Amino acid sequence: MVFSSRVIAVLLAMCIAIVTTAFLSLFKEVTQNALVVTFLISFSSSYLLGFIILEFLIFREINKIYDLFDKLRKKELSSIEQNRSNVLNPLKKINEEIFSYAALKQKEIDELKKLEAFRKEFIADVSHELKTPIFAAQGFVHTLLDGAVKDKNVRTKFLKKAAKSLDGLDMLVQDLLTLSQIETGEIKMHYETFDIKRLIEEIFDQFENKADKKNIELDLDTTQDEVLVYADWQRINQVLTNLISNAVKYSNDEGKVTVSFQTNKGNVTTFIKDTGEGIPTEDVHRIFERFYRVDKSRSREKGGTGLGLAIVKHIMEGHRSKVEVKSTIGKGSVFSFKLPVGKDDPFLED
Repeated sequence: MVFSSRVIAVLLAMCIAIVTTAFLSLFKEVTQNALVVTFLISFSSSYLLGFIILEFLIFREINKIYDLFDKLRKKELSSIEQNRSNVLNPLKKINEEIFSYAALKQKEIDELKKLEAFRKEFIADVSHELKTPIFAAQGFVHTLLDGAVKDKNVRTKFLKKAAKSLDGLDMLVQDLLTLSQIETGEIKMHYETFDIKRLIEEIFDQFENKADKKNIELDLDTTQDEVLVYADWQRINQVLTNLISNAVKYSNDEGKVTVSFQTNKGNVTTFIKDTGEGIPTEDVHRIFERFYRVDKSRSREKGGTGLGLAIVKHIMEGHRSKVEVKSTIGKGSVFSFKLPVGKDDPFLED
């Protein structure tokens, strides 16, 4: 037998009316008509009250819970909407808990879908990036094996090209390994106080020849004798090397790369400004993704693994900071990041 609020209300009302009428019938002065009226009033009032309580406070809420469970079973979590229950509803808490559980599971499913899409895209990108240097080196080696090795000029030329391709492959693998180690926490940050101004001067020396070839001016815009920060010297060296390298690489000929500082509230903000073509607004939020290139064809010509900015992002996150980007098409870009001010006395370091 299928019970509903109406059937249960009728049964309860019948029981109440019978008991009430039977009790009144014990009194001799109560007439037959009075008993009938009492029965009808007791039955109707009990039925209405019971039906309203059972239908609106119990059965409807139970049906909502069953509907939620049905959607959970069918994995239709995205279609679940939070139901507004009556304040007096005794099942309100259960309904809310089920909705919270469903919302949490839907969030987990969405995250898993994003990770799956990211994994597929990452595998495709890695495969493509690895294929290019491998096929190039393979082509040069096979050409030599097919007889070109006898020609000294051709042999030297092809071996150099094969070596260059393999060097690019090694660089890619090293960057992938570094990125993986940072993400898994294998690489720990070793904090110390150091002069970031001096570090930038050393990096400028590394890129002086590349800058001279494009007549690019490298400018360290500060009047301070030293700029002390508290961070991991090796990792910040990676960050600055990557950002300055990109600034030189993408700046126009006869341009300028400027590094400056701003100290405020215990932090030192480092700015790296270039005079390149700038980054389109729709690409700014994606440049820190692995293998993402704004102009894929031109980026490949300029070299690089496509992982530099991803490594920069993770290193700065390891320092509880982040890289900010401001770019204007035709005028250039400015990358910046904050680090804590270093302590003058190294013995006071934590």
